[in-house]
Amino acid sequence: MKLELKPFDFNQAVARAGLRPDGTPLAARTGPLAEVQAAAAGGFRGAMAQALQDVSRAQLDAQHLQREFSLDNPTVSLEQTMVAMQKSQIGLQAAVQVRNRLLSAYTEIMSMQV
Repeated sequence: MKLELKPFDFNQAVARAGLRPDGTPLAARTGPLAEVQAAAAGGFRGAMAQALQDVSRAQLDAQHLQREFSLDNPTVSLEQTMVAMQKSQIGLQAAVQVRNRLLSAYTEIMSMQV
C-alpha cells in the first residue's frame, strides 16, 4: 500500500469555506448577529479570531476605565472599573486555557504512530 500526501492548499480550502484569503466572509454583514454568523461560517479559525478580539477589546476597555478613574472622572466608579478588570482577566485566563488545550491536543496527535 502506497500512501502519498498532497500539500495542503490553504487558498483552495478558504475558497471552499466561502471566505476571502484574510479569513473574512465574502458577503459583508454588520452587527453582532453578523459577527456570530461570520464566526460560524469561518469555522474554528473565525471563532478563535472573534474570541481573541473580544478579549482584547475587554482589556482595552478596562485600561480605559482605569485611566479615567485615576484622572478622577466623576462618571467612572471604582466598582465599574473593578468589574471591567475582572472581566478582562477572566477572558484572558479562558483564552490561555484554550491555547493550552490546543497545544496539548496537537502534541498528542503528533506523537501518535500511524
